Amino acid sequence: MSTSTTTTATAGPGADAGGVTETIRLPAQAAAVDEQLAGHDEEQIRLMEERCIVLDENDMYLRDGSKKECHLMTNINAGLLHRAFSCFLFDPTSGKLLLQKRAEEKITFPSMWTNTCCSHPLAIKGELEEKDQIGVRRAAQRKLEHELGILPEQVPLDKFQFLTRIHYLAPSDGLWGEHEIDYILFITAPVTLNPNLNEVSEVKWVDQSELKALMDELDPSSFTPWFKLIAAKFLIPWWTELASEKASSGKEFNALSLNRLKDDEIHRML
Repeated sequence: MSTSTTTTATAGPGADAGGVTETIRLPAQAAAVDEQLAGHDEEQIRLMEERCIVLDENDMYLRDGSKKECHLMTNINAGLLHRAFSCFLFDPTSGKLLLQKRAEEKITFPSMWTNTCCSHPLAIKGELEEKDQIGVRRAAQRKLEHELGILPEQVPLDKFQFLTRIHYLAPSDGLWGEHEIDYILFITAPVTLNPNLNEVSEVKWVDQSELKALMDELDPSSFTPWFKLIAAKFLIPWWTELASEKASSGKEFNALSLNRLKDDEIHRML
């Protein structure tokens, strides 16, 4: 049974002589939520109120839920699952991949290296649309601008190549974690970066050998769990094929050349 938290407040100058004490009863759940977010960055706390897309295990919409609700391990352990995307942006001339290091202000997986951009489509009309993954593409375009300052016209929606989906679960600490069906998107585009330091502390362009060296050099805990899963199973074969298609065409690297590799599966990586 839930209990209440009681606070008392004395009325101001308009109160009767002697003051009036007002008792305010807050639900225990609200008090607990305050404790869960206590000490975190104000902007990151605000973002925890965004509405994510809650799913069943077949990626079917059930309802919306706050980002906070979707990332609490108590809810994840009870089966709560939401939709996400992981975007990998490559330079069309060099073929290098853009990595980011998540800011220390992030509530989940702070200060970890990961792919270019990873976030969630929101439970709003444009990002709920599922045909050709257009809602996920819109979310990726929105977050590339929010996190890295990449203008939407530099990453047009029709230049994102959807490849597959993975279903994974990963704790961040004892309180927070991820449980997602994650859409993997590749895009090749020349971009101008202006990172939002509340989201991203560092960026780095790497080729395959540089990525391997970085992952060998740093502790595995320096990388997000979804990035490690994708890198281990999908990234290198797709990246190699991207280079092969470039060599065959004699043109720039083009993520759309991988269209024949996409699938409709949900790869369970639990």
